Amino acid sequence: MTRILFVCLGNICRSPMAEYVMRDLARRAGLEDQIQVASAATSREELGNPVYPPARRKLAEHGIACEGHAARQMTAADYDRFDLLIGMDQNNLRNMNRICGGDPQHKLRMLMDYTDRPGEVADPWYTGDFERTWQDVLAGCQGLLEQLESRD
Repeated sequence: MTRILFVCLGNICRSPMAEYVMRDLARRAGLEDQIQVASAATSREELGNPVYPPARRKLAEHGIACEGHAARQMTAADYDRFDLLIGMDQNNLRNMNRICGGDPQHKLRMLMDYTDRPGEVADPWYTGDFERTWQDVLAGCQGLLEQLESRD
């Protein structure tokens, strides 16, 4: 079992999109019993809130449901609970390191590092471009799944 935590600032746009996309990809690949996925925030700003409506609509366009999501903040205990903790941008990664007290087991990663265009996942909160975020998240999750499958 590989346990993955996707992390962004508020846990209402990018990280839940990655969580639900990865769940869908794992299900389609017949790996839902081998991959456990969750998401969290580095901040407390959106605690308890559902997926942001435009992000929810973008997922729905692709047949992916996200009902029942409630934003939560990442904790230091998540470092031990998850095999990979994947941030969406450099600020997330910096805050994840702070929350976890470092990364001695090299579990903290960036989602776009699993693509051929490393960098940051576009933040739709500021750009309003949920399609670009969808493309980034999908590419990152597909690359991550390929890497996980190649390890087996």
